[in-house]
Formats: sequence, structure tokens, C-alpha cells
Amino acid sequence: MKGDIGVIGLAVMGQNLILNMNDHGFTVVAHNRTASKVDEFLNGPAKGTNIVGAYSLEELVDKLASPRKVMLMVRAGDVVDSFIDKLVPLLDKGDIIIDGGNTNYPDTNRRVAALREKGIHFIGTGVSGGEEGARFGPSIMPGGAPEAWDAVKPIFQAIAAKTDAGEACCDWVGKDGAGHFVKMVHNGIEYGDMQLITEAYQFMKDGLGMSHDEMQQVFADWDQTELNSYLVEITAEILGHKDEDGEPLVEKILDTAGQKGTGKWTGINALDLGIPLTLISESVFARCVSAMKDQRVAAQNLFSKTIQPVEGDKQEWVDALRQALLASKIISYAQGFMLMREASNENGWDLNYGNVALMWRGGCIIRSAFLGNIRDAYANDPELAFLGSDAYFKTILETCLPAWRKVAAKSMEVGIPMPCTTSGLTFLDGYTTARLPANLLQAQRDYFGAHTYERVDRPRGEFFHTNWTGTGGDTASTTYDV
Repeated sequence: MKGDIGVIGLAVMGQNLILNMNDHGFTVVAHNRTASKVDEFLNGPAKGTNIVGAYSLEELVDKLASPRKVMLMVRAGDVVDSFIDKLVPLLDKGDIIIDGGNTNYPDTNRRVAALREKGIHFIGTGVSGGEEGARFGPSIMPGGAPEAWDAVKPIFQAIAAKTDAGEACCDWVGKDGAGHFVKMVHNGIEYGDMQLITEAYQFMKDGLGMSHDEMQQVFADWDQTELNSYLVEITAEILGHKDEDGEPLVEKILDTAGQKGTGKWTGINALDLGIPLTLISESVFARCVSAMKDQRVAAQNLFSKTIQPVEGDKQEWVDALRQALLASKIISYAQGFMLMREASNENGWDLNYGNVALMWRGGCIIRSAFLGNIRDAYANDPELAFLGSDAYFKTILETCLPAWRKVAAKSMEVGIPMPCTTSGLTFLDGYTTARLPANLLQAQRDYFGAHTYERVDRPRGEFFHTNWTGTGGDTASTTYDV
């Protein structure tokens, strides 16, 4: 009997996806570049299953039913290209290669086009949920060659997480690199969510002087509100975890955050597309600042920096923090969807934003209760430009705004860094201001560089230049946008 799908790469994510596929009745052929890993897997986690081992790419391909489906669960970059180069001579027209790693979407664009010329279909699919998600139901975001979707759809939708209504957290995203782009934005929002939570934690710990047991209870309570989400849930568990000596383990962890690049890619794409992804970009920079540990220690001593206690009713501040976190979180998602909208228009992907929200409802790291409300918002208005304009989210933002301002102001007053909480608020203030001071900025540009300007008393699209000094001349610079 031939296998339904082959998986290359037996690290934790690869192994767990294979076991998940096996649980759902699919015959999987497993391969790893290091042959001993195949034996270890077959004699360990895969023992007693229908999983088949393959010790070479030739054997892997030979054991698969047509059209052959080969999924790469390997490190993004050159390793993926290397496996593609080795697989192509072994495959037939109509066969399918799937990249399940955290790949930068331009690489997926390139691979889809190159393999199309050889008659082979390529799918770049985002997979989110970590080890547990891969094993029991991840969020899966496939994109690439549309012709390949019907062949992989039964497998992907079977192994994906399910909503409470039984809907699979997996659907076709779009052509070329659309799947990996959506996964990249998912990770960017994840960066923002995580940073926002840590800012609330520091406000409680350093500002309000709360114990870890108190903070653990706060996050557990918040998880029963609109903030219900995977990240809030695990934060409560982390704060309650004690080390061997009975002390909170989290305080023994070095305060330098790592990153693998997807947050950075999200920020770079936002700059390229002209989208103000301020909150998510700040979360990336916050990780960069955290990595400067030795410099920060020296600077604290140099500036004699201390965080002042936050005075007032502790419970009132905790409730204000909840509202600030909720409102900031909405801005993080709103900016992410703005970026996807612009990328979809730029690349002709025709993304379905409600479907994206559905795919994130379960299995993935940013799964949260209000993703259902995001889906409803785009069902009501598929052309919604700003998530905060939807009635449900507009009401929350307006309700939370006074508490949000209170927390942001107090954080600056006492010296608690809250870059994402404050940048989210600043973005909303800017986005909801009909007239910004960019008129002065544009006058400055015209003054020193003759970059021209438009006038409020003339139709849009007409450009003017002023000889501000009387000696600059009347020749204007060419008008263009980066």
C-alpha cells in the first residue's frame, strides 16, 4: 500500500505532524537526512503505528501514491532549496512539494514560479501552534499553486485544529506566497501580544508591587473575560510555576528575549508597503533592547534609574490595565489586518480576512476569543479598512480609552517602559485625527528640497512649489512616493 504523504524532517514539529496525520488515518512516509533519526522515530514515538520509514529520497518517492505529496519540515532558507533540487528529478508532473517551515514569502513566490515551469506544484504553508499544536491540531495556512489544494485539503483539514462549531482552522489562503505571508503576520501579532502582556506584568510587579500569586490570579481572571486567549492562559500558568526552592521560576530567567526573524520581516514589509505597523514594530525593537543586557545594567547605574511606586487603589489599577491590554491588543490585530489587506491588493491575492480569522481561532499561538468577532466584522464588511471601525471593536476602544490613557500616562510618570501599550494609543489618536501636522512637514520638505505640496483649497493631485527664500527658484523636484 502506497503512502498518502511523505514528510522530510524529524525534529519535534515534523514528528508531531506525522503522528497527527497517522491518528487521522493517513499513511505517512517519514524521512530524515540523518538515517539514524528515522530508526529512533520508528522505534520510539511511532512504534505500533502505520508510519513507514524511508532512508533515501528515492525510497521516499517510491513509497508514495500519485500525485506524490512531499512535505518539508526543515529549516527555512538554503536547506529547503537543497531538498527541492534533489526531489525534482525524482518527481513527475503534477506531484506536490509542501514547505511547512517559517519561510520568508518572497522565497515561496520564487519557488512556486520555478517549479511551475517543471510541472510540479509547490505549496508554502504556515503552521502555527508549537509542539502541542502540531501533535493535536495546529492552525494551517496554505498558499501557492491553487491546483494542488484539492489533493492536500483532506489531509490538512483533518489534522488542523477545530473551532467549537467543528470548523477546521485551515483553508486555502491564496496563490504564491500568500500562506507564508499570513503566517508571518500571525507571528508579528504574536510578538505584539507577548510584549503587551509583559508590559502589564511589569506594571503590576514593579509599579503596584504585586506578588506572583496575585499576578497569577489576575491573569487567570482575565482569561475569563474578552482577553481569553492562549497567551493569557499560559502567562497565568508561568507566573504560578515555582522553582525547586519554591521561588517563582520566571524571576530566575534572564531578561533577554530571542527572535527568529518573522517579527522583523513583518516590520520590513510594513515599511515597504507604507502601513503604520507601529505596535508590532515596537515589540520587535523591545526584544532588541532586551538583548542589550550589559548596556542596560550600566545605563541604569549611570542614570540612577528607579521605578516609582504606583499610588492609588490596586484593584482599580488592575482593571485599568485589563482595559489598556484589551484595547492595545485590538490595535495589534487591526494593524496586522491592514498589512494583509495592502499586501493582498499589491499581489492580487484576494485574501478572505474572515477566513484568516477563522484559521487563527484554534491551534495557533494567538488564538483568542475575539477572533470570532473579527471574523464577524469581515463577514459584515469584507472591505473593512480598519478593524476598530467595526461596531463591536469601536465600542470596546471607546469604552477602554480613559483607562488606557490613565495607564499610559502613569507608566511614563513613574518610569515603566510600555512601548507597545503607548504606541497603540498614539496610533489610534493619529488615525482618528482628521488634520495632522503633516502640512508643516510637507512645507519643510518643499522648503529644503522643492518636493512640492498639495493644497486644501485645490483638488487632490495638483502639486505646488513655493520659493520660500526668494532665492531658491521655481523649479520643483519630481513628485513620487517610496
